[in-house]
Amino acid sequence: MREAGRFEAHDGPEGPGDEERRAGQPYERDGQPYEGDGGRGENGHTGEGAGGGSGQDPEGAGGPGPDRPARIPTPRASVEDGGRPLPDLADPDDLAPVPLDLPHDVLKSLLGAWALAACSAAETAAVEDHLGSCGSCADEARRLREAVGLLHQPESLDLDPGLRTRVLASCLERRPPRIPVPEWAGPYDAETARLDALLQDFGDAEWHAPVRLRWFEADAAKNRRTTVAGVIAHLLSVDGLVAVGLGLEDPLTEVVGAAARQAVGPVERTEAFWRTSHFPPTRSVRGPWREQSHGLVRTVSFTGGQAGGLAVSYGDFELPLHDAMLDRAFECWVHAEDIAEAVDYPYQPPAPRHLNKMIDLATRMLPTALARRRQTGLASPARGRHLGIAGEPGRSLRLEIEGAAGGEWLIPLDSPAAVASADLEVAHVALDGVEFCRLAAGRVSPEEAAAGQVGDREAIRDVLFATAGLSRL
Repeated sequence: MREAGRFEAHDGPEGPGDEERRAGQPYERDGQPYEGDGGRGENGHTGEGAGGGSGQDPEGAGGPGPDRPARIPTPRASVEDGGRPLPDLADPDDLAPVPLDLPHDVLKSLLGAWALAACSAAETAAVEDHLGSCGSCADEARRLREAVGLLHQPESLDLDPGLRTRVLASCLERRPPRIPVPEWAGPYDAETARLDALLQDFGDAEWHAPVRLRWFEADAAKNRRTTVAGVIAHLLSVDGLVAVGLGLEDPLTEVVGAAARQAVGPVERTEAFWRTSHFPPTRSVRGPWREQSHGLVRTVSFTGGQAGGLAVSYGDFELPLHDAMLDRAFECWVHAEDIAEAVDYPYQPPAPRHLNKMIDLATRMLPTALARRRQTGLASPARGRHLGIAGEPGRSLRLEIEGAAGGEWLIPLDSPAAVASADLEVAHVALDGVEFCRLAAGRVSPEEAAAGQVGDREAIRDVLFATAGLSRL
């Protein structure tokens, strides 16, 4: 049965030449040789492959009748499938680029592009052929190649982190400052300058890059998600405690308003800034933070360094101004590392003499941190031991810091008022300087701190956890 539009093989009487086609022999039609590949259907329709795979009826064949739809032409057969010879490939020599015949002035103008490997194959061949016969162009090409080599130095292009210190030291030796920055304010001045240089070329994407702040609280790791701009807002808020202590304007007053008076501690001030800002902090926060840091350095410099003992309140504790400035330098460095990590940029630790001062501040805060742990039940004296008497020698732990910023500190274990004693040393801990600072910043857990330990294990554990407890938001 045949449906409309459906092609079926012809099953009627064989036409002329059918026997010859089955035998693979050519036959003649209208006096001309004819080699058909397929049979013909009724009404003159060709079968599949008819007409040598061309999809056309042979010349003189009848087309489709008026009552039948046109047949969909079959795909063309590849020449490789027809048994016919393939065309000859071009001679490989014919595919080579045609040599260029360029005048001397044009070839000379191409020397710069040739040195940068920016010429086409034909231009490169023409220039190199010309260099073999022109001495002046050959000398110019050699100089250009040497210049290009200077543009691809293998070493890093980042400036040496100690370059600023060396330049300033050289300048100050030749011309001492009329109003010098106090030595105890030097670390804060250096770290804020380094962070400001890191922020200088940040675009919108970098300012909104996510940053996760980490710290330890009650021997548990805490974290808070913010952005690069949010970190600078945090530094602006907490540095404002020093500004208030110096009698300067509180930076939170303009943003938070009257609520700034109730925000007395670092955490409260930061949360108030983040919470009351109309929009998330953006690059606009850099200007107020930078101006405030410059104002703090100028103010302490104009006091002649005499205000170092001024108390700065952190809410639940106080620090002398010189320690508060050192604390702010330490936090500026730690958060600068957080920002650099968020944007995948290398960042170096502080200068060794500044890092040594930061380590010294942490060791001086450890006895109070140990006492606070005992008060909250996180640490207790071992059986048969008693708290030391104020002013008397007591059990001590020797903290050895390795590296250029290293040294040794004896830490009293039983009371903040006790005197550290080498004769009553019960434990010895050795740590790298940067590792110790990252432990104090909450970036390394006490269990993961790579420490050499000898002596009383409980005392060592208390000191390591107390160091991590120095961290805060």
